[in-house]
Amino acid sequence: MIRLLLALSMLLTTAFLSCQSRSLEVKVVDSETKEALIGATVYLQNIEKGTVTDIDGLALILGIDVSVVQATVSFVGYKSKNLSISLTSNVTSKIVILENEEMEEVIVRATRSTRTIQNLPTRVEFINEEELQEKAIMNAANISLVLRESTGIQMQQSSLSSGNQSIRIQGLDGRFTQLLKDGFPLFGGFSGGLSVMQLPPLDLSQFEIIKGSSSTLYGGGAISGLVNMVSKTPNEEHPTLDVMLTQTHAGASTANIFYANRSKKIGYTLYGAGNYQRVYDPDGDDFSNLPDTKTFSINPKLFIYPNENSTLWIGLNANVDKRNGGDVTLIKNGLSGIHQYFENSESTRISTQASYETKLKNGSTIQVKNSISLYDRLLSTPTYVFDAKETNSYSEISYASSSEKSDLIIGANIYSNSFDERDAVIERDQKDVTFGIFANQNSDLSDVVILESGLRVDHSVDWGAFVLPRVSLLWKASDRLSTRIGGGLGYKVPDIFTEQAAMFNFENVNPINKNGDLKAERSYGLNWDVNYRTVVFGDVAVSINQLFYLTNISNSLLLLPDGSGRFLFDNADGLVQSRGAETNVKFSYESFRWFANYALIDTRLRYLDDNPLKPLTARHNAGTVLMYESSQWRIGLEAYYTGPQLLSDESMSDDYIMMGLLIQKHFSWGSPYVNFENFTDIRQSKFSSEVLGAHEAPVFPEIYAPTDGAVFSIGAIFKPFK
Repeated sequence: MIRLLLALSMLLTTAFLSCQSRSLEVKVVDSETKEALIGATVYLQNIEKGTVTDIDGLALILGIDVSVVQATVSFVGYKSKNLSISLTSNVTSKIVILENEEMEEVIVRATRSTRTIQNLPTRVEFINEEELQEKAIMNAANISLVLRESTGIQMQQSSLSSGNQSIRIQGLDGRFTQLLKDGFPLFGGFSGGLSVMQLPPLDLSQFEIIKGSSSTLYGGGAISGLVNMVSKTPNEEHPTLDVMLTQTHAGASTANIFYANRSKKIGYTLYGAGNYQRVYDPDGDDFSNLPDTKTFSINPKLFIYPNENSTLWIGLNANVDKRNGGDVTLIKNGLSGIHQYFENSESTRISTQASYETKLKNGSTIQVKNSISLYDRLLSTPTYVFDAKETNSYSEISYASSSEKSDLIIGANIYSNSFDERDAVIERDQKDVTFGIFANQNSDLSDVVILESGLRVDHSVDWGAFVLPRVSLLWKASDRLSTRIGGGLGYKVPDIFTEQAAMFNFENVNPINKNGDLKAERSYGLNWDVNYRTVVFGDVAVSINQLFYLTNISNSLLLLPDGSGRFLFDNADGLVQSRGAETNVKFSYESFRWFANYALIDTRLRYLDDNPLKPLTARHNAGTVLMYESSQWRIGLEAYYTGPQLLSDESMSDDYIMMGLLIQKHFSWGSPYVNFENFTDIRQSKFSSEVLGAHEAPVFPEIYAPTDGAVFSIGAIFKPFK
């Protein structure tokens, strides 16, 4: 009887234990180095449980009540792996090996290198396609919000009536930032702040931001940094169709469509965008905070693949933009009584791009490319008409080779710019031609130290020669800790299109005097940053990036009164200095991500005796974003702080906090969304008047805060092909 009871007890115990929940331990490693991957995601689809790997690359999931799980293992920069795992014991262990993604998905194009972002001595801020789509939801019309929400970048609005904005990196004027698309310069100059306002985001696959002097890479103008926007390309797997429709309560209707397809040796993409914004005056002062705007863009591209080693593509971009700002009553009903002020802008941009790249037998590549751009703009106010066109061209040939421990690119380019003003009182036409040769090399000095060195020599026909060295060093102290340090020289050829001149709509601004004592602006810059990532505890992964920077600009271009009611350009007798620090922190836990950033921007006008801060530059900026993302939802809450700013009258502006909320639901056909941008309704009119003087002759103070206030939008992204 006792034996029977013991046998029955053992049988029941075994049955009980077999019914207990099981555990799964997964170790995730790199396919090449066999090193553990920290922060990789392990998700069990059939029971909706998941976690991330710890400092040893281990992920432990408890409480599994099934015998077979369908697991997805993923990590940024690696190919995800789906597998079925049978749980044969109480604790089942599994090693999962992940392979690197295809090179096109992890290569940063702006650096002219074939290396992944982890192995670049140059510090690059990378925004992927998923994040770009998130920003497109918040602002479907242009890329300004993508830039504004990046650490250390300020979008400075220069006109209340037209809404023009220029990009400021680390407190320096927009003319010191070079904008590129697919490696081609997006010509600024006359287009000024409208460049950013006329670039919609839906056809972009990634965004690359390099802060600090980058003139060695692409020539003059990149003193504070460069922004390269990389377009989507067709693939052979399936066609791509994205349709995005957005409507805001402020009267903006936006439609974007992108289509791409490839069949063997021929591929193509087609992008079209249209935006209509009715005049918007949220503070009721009868002056537009958002102008009446009609914008249309089209961008077709043809890709030809003669063989597996060669690619030829040609593209055409056309943009038509019409903005009517100023007196709201005038815009709606026409001139009458005191309703006299208007600021109208009509512009047309047509540009072509062509690129041919072929791989040689030794694995090296040759690339030839060319772009031509025509920009025509009519700007009119009651007292002034500015009518001009600008033609630019850029041609380049380069040779690139790479080996296991080194890659090199050498090349030559020619850039020409022709500005032609119609019916000008004073001749301000300007033509510039610049020839350049360059070389850039990355070398592995050891397994943990990589050196990048570059040299460019430019010769401007009217401004002389510029020798631009650049060097960066990367030390990978461990899998979790790395640091970069680098610096270089830069320059900018003078033209009349400065932020100061734009505030006057270029009225009464004298031409650039090439035959006088005016000199090109020159700079040197230094950057040092430290990266650290780890798993703090459990499923919480953290990454930290700390940056310190310094940029000095000599011969800074100033606009000064000439004593006759006009303005002339001169060089500052001293430095403009920008120095500071940027801190970026990211936490991730299962489907949650939390970002926090802080920027200290200390930009000083050293050429003045008291070394004041640069006007309209907040010394302290901070932001935070909490994001929840799953297969069905994307929910994000954000807040951004802007500190007090020095105004030209030596007073200080108020500081403010902006907040936003995004909710998006995913379906098989696409994703509807709602967005509450600046739902705390922060706008400058709550702090000070946006318009002064008589109604028929208004005076517009400097803009230091948002002018449009809260904006609520709804929309949807349709994706018929997955």
